[in-house]
Amino acid sequence: MQKPNYDPGLTQQYSPKLRRAIRKDGEFNVHRHGTTWRDVHPYLFFITKSWTTFFGLMFASFIVVNLLFAITYYCIGIEHIQGAEAPTAWGRFLNAFFFSSQTMTTVGYGALAPRSALANLIASIEAMVGLMWFAIVTGFLVGRVSRPTARMGFSKYMIIAPYQDGTSLQFRVVNRSMSNLMEVEANMLLMTVEMVDGQLRRKFDKLELEREGVLFMALTWTIVHPIDSGSPLYGKTAADLERMQAEVLILIKGLDDTFSQTVHARYSYRYDEFVWGAQFAPAFDIDKKGSIRLEVDRVSDIVKINAPQLNP
Repeated sequence: MQKPNYDPGLTQQYSPKLRRAIRKDGEFNVHRHGTTWRDVHPYLFFITKSWTTFFGLMFASFIVVNLLFAITYYCIGIEHIQGAEAPTAWGRFLNAFFFSSQTMTTVGYGALAPRSALANLIASIEAMVGLMWFAIVTGFLVGRVSRPTARMGFSKYMIIAPYQDGTSLQFRVVNRSMSNLMEVEANMLLMTVEMVDGQLRRKFDKLELEREGVLFMALTWTIVHPIDSGSPLYGKTAADLERMQAEVLILIKGLDDTFSQTVHARYSYRYDEFVWGAQFAPAFDIDKKGSIRLEVDRVSDIVKINAPQLNP
């Protein structure tokens, strides 16, 4: 009986140049085209970007808005702003920009002030824009800091290690977050390129695990796939895995007890990230007081041993 093909939603189509399905940052290697501005969700965009990108965009938007209002003040005449006179055009424009930034932030030092109805009207509009801008940025900040995420540390390599009377495929994870993860579960799929009906197709096989979940993830967790006669890796060599462009896709989910929400982490290992004949070195020990000391940065530490075969 033919085993089912567990296509996780990444299609079975194959092209001669195949990149990894899941990038190292956990995102799918899929580039979206054909979308319009209506498909962009600003909130999701800003809470998922890196902190550097987020603050860079916020600073750039602040400068752009102030530049637009500074140009407006300059165009209506700098004489409409008290204290903005200067001997040069550049100095008058700078005063208009500083007046704009003070209005937008509602600082109002008093040295610069509108002196006409038109300038007061524009300043009132800018004050409203400023209040809205800060409210939106505050919402983005709250969304970023309150969004639960799984900060999982994955071992740099997968290893082929002895397991009971045979061999196994293993990798190790650790929770890098200060929050505790409970009821953690793992799923693994093997993606290969094989000949199906005369055509090269991507094939997905579920890898059975020694243990699919742990109740608490206070330490590291070594996730083990026993390579027995029922495993799609049984009898394969390193050359076979390279020819098949093997990639192991991983999904881990758990309950963050701080936010009481389920969090997910994705990762993958390609055939060239397998280490044959190794075992993980201990990443925690007991100190003199009897407490367990976890070394988070040692999640990838391995010890080389004799390389086992994938066919016991």
